[in-house]
Amino acid sequence: MDHAADAHRTDLMTITRFVLNEQSKYPESRGDFTILLSHIVLGCKFVCTAVNKAGLAKLLGLAGETNVQGEDQKKLDVLSNEVFIKALVSSGRTCILVSEEDEEATFVEPSKRGKYCVVFDPLDGSSNIDCGVSIGTIFGIYMMKDVHEPTLDDVLQPGKNMLAAGYCMYGSSCTLVLSTGKGVNGFTLDPSLGEFILTHPDIKIPKKGKIYSVNEGNAKNWDGPTSKYVESCKFPKDGSSPKSLRYIGSMVADVHRTLLYGGIFLYPADKKSPNGKLRVLYEVFPMSFLMEQAGGQAFTGKERALDLVPTKIHERAPIFLGSYNDVEEIKRLYAAEEKN
Repeated sequence: MDHAADAHRTDLMTITRFVLNEQSKYPESRGDFTILLSHIVLGCKFVCTAVNKAGLAKLLGLAGETNVQGEDQKKLDVLSNEVFIKALVSSGRTCILVSEEDEEATFVEPSKRGKYCVVFDPLDGSSNIDCGVSIGTIFGIYMMKDVHEPTLDDVLQPGKNMLAAGYCMYGSSCTLVLSTGKGVNGFTLDPSLGEFILTHPDIKIPKKGKIYSVNEGNAKNWDGPTSKYVESCKFPKDGSSPKSLRYIGSMVADVHRTLLYGGIFLYPADKKSPNGKLRVLYEVFPMSFLMEQAGGQAFTGKERALDLVPTKIHERAPIFLGSYNDVEEIKRLYAAEEKN
């Protein structure tokens, strides 16, 4: 990367310009989706600043409440959740919001209602805040099929019906990765401009990777195919080099690395969590959507992840996602077990 040349670049593709360019390809578009995205981007910028100041602002530690998942809420979780709810409602383009932090879905009042449903985890991996590990926001967007009184069925749709998905990672830099169903693009926040700049155009995940990412502390509770797969990563039978293990424990960071470097991320079902641990609507679906758009795959152990039809807003599912060939291998092991 030529930093000196970069410093003099004046033709910057900002996320706003990028989304407006996309919009111009649809003459019938009224700009609603563009407005919604700009409100999500604003929420990400706000949370990024709050995360960076957290240690100084005494925002660390527990806010004293417990969220619906039984996790102690951090002050930053509460703050991020409020920021996104307010940003999304005030856009005037949303009708239903599902947040990881709220037990019930939020139905937007009729005067501020639009046609989009947004599912999101305002601060994923927040237990890592205290030690400075990357955390992030994950979101997915659905559109209501027609004009009617919004109901939960409008968000309880399979992931393949998503219009767009993305995440924003607050790490060594603030990176927003977005797909509107036509490939995946990555933007990095330039703090001096306060703008997200296109730094990773058209991300494609390598066909096969050298990294596997899983919490091996759960190994004694795994099923056969997962155990066999991880064993083959460590002790390959075909004479190839073993895969490297990388596990951060923050889904956004683990998936981001998988997307850029290839490999596989797995959070399987096990005896302790028979339905898996990650939530379908705002963790599994958005990340699976991005993986497929980048040329990878996402699988639940039974089916393509995006074909899953959720019945509850906080439903969980197992997930295997990443490079096409690596996920293909896991699918083969599950198919073989089913035969037996």
